[in-house]
This record gives sequence, C-alpha cells and structure tokens, in this order.
Amino acid sequence: MLLAQISDLHLDGTERATERARRTMAYLRRLPIDALLVTGDIADTGSPAEYEEAAALFDLPFPVLHCPGNHDARPAYRKGLLNEAASDAPVNSAHRVGDALILMIDASIPGEDPGFLAPETLSWLDEQLAAADGPALLAFHQPPVKVGHPIPDGSTLQNAADLDRILDNHPHVAAILTGHAHTAAATTYHGRPLIVSPAVTWTLRLPFEGEGLADLDADPAVAFHLLDGDQLITHFRIVR
Repeated sequence: MLLAQISDLHLDGTERATERARRTMAYLRRLPIDALLVTGDIADTGSPAEYEEAAALFDLPFPVLHCPGNHDARPAYRKGLLNEAASDAPVNSAHRVGDALILMIDASIPGEDPGFLAPETLSWLDEQLAAADGPALLAFHQPPVKVGHPIPDGSTLQNAADLDRILDNHPHVAAILTGHAHTAAATTYHGRPLIVSPAVTWTLRLPFEGEGLADLDADPAVAFHLLDGDQLITHFRIVR
C-alpha cells in the first residue's frame, strides 16, 4: 500500500501558497497513491475562503484524509472540507485503506499552538483501535517529541502520557504520522516509528543551518509511506 503525506499548506490567499499547493497536487496526481494524508495547518488563518480553496485542491483521483492543525479553525474546517454544520468539537475521522485503519486525529487546541488530545478524542481513539483487526496508523498535527528547534519544540503534544497508555493497550499501531515542525524527520516513539512530514509552505531552518526560521526557497516536499503488514518504510521527495 502506498500512502502519501503532506502537511502545513498554510493556504492564505496568496499566489505563493496557492502555487506551491497546486504544484504538489499535480505531482501527486500522477502517482498510484492509495490515499493522501494531510496532517494539519491546511489553512493559515482558518477563513472560509481558505477551506474553499483547499476543497478544490483536494479534488484528486484518490481519497484525501485530513486533520486540523493549530492554524485551522474547526467550524470553518467542518463546513468547508466536510460539508458539516459548524462545530467546535474535535474533528476526528477513521478510514479503512486496504487492510489498514487510518485514524486522522484532532490534536488542536483552538487558539493555541501546542497539541492536546481531548478526553473525547482519547475515548474515540481507544474504541477505534479496540475494534481494529489489522495494522493502524495514527495521524495528527503536533509531534509528541521535540525535533531539535526551539520553535516547534515549544508547542509539542502536551499530554503525551495519555497517548502512551493508548499505545500500551494497542500493539497493532504500526506508526505515528505528524506535521507541524515544517521539516522531514524520523524517530521512534513508544516503540513505533514516528514520522514528521515535510511542509508544503516553507521548510524549517534548523539551528545548525544558520540564522532565520524559515527557508522560503526550499521546494515543497512529500513523505511516501509503504505499508506492508505492520512494517512501514518511508521515503521523502521534494516537488520541483
């Protein structure tokens, strides 16, 4: 199974953001992808117009699965991307792709940058995993670990201990996929692969790479996940 993952489009109505997102979608459209995962910060300010643009961009020949980030606004997100009534409730969704269960999880705190899994989200997550009969992937925005830069490291997932308890109870979770940090990164978390997706909008400049937070000249990038049973192999590609 081939899954693509992108993150942090930050659509804001500017030509720069639109061009980078369109370029990325055109690249993905040519590939035999089983599903595209978008791990948050789809919009930059959370306006309805930003989600209207996102909905048009996500008109692709394969399923597009997504979850909110800290820049997203749940009411407009629900209306613009899900055709649902506006609501401040967490936006969680479960999807079956092949033999895998993919859980797109809302770890956002409205109006704040750090992540947090709300009690209702934790209950939903536990129930979904308990009913799963194959490998599962968890996808949300803020990583539960530090990535080596003070900006994203100041807004990680705040209640990672609650996630740990979920993982203890469900060994069939094959990997955790996140965004938020604007850099491709890979580590392990609680015995599972943890993959941080590169960003579409701009790339984080790490402290050893020089001054300045954002590398605006770096091309958008994509993570490709090959899932074979419970084994995940990830490749990263830039989009020129």
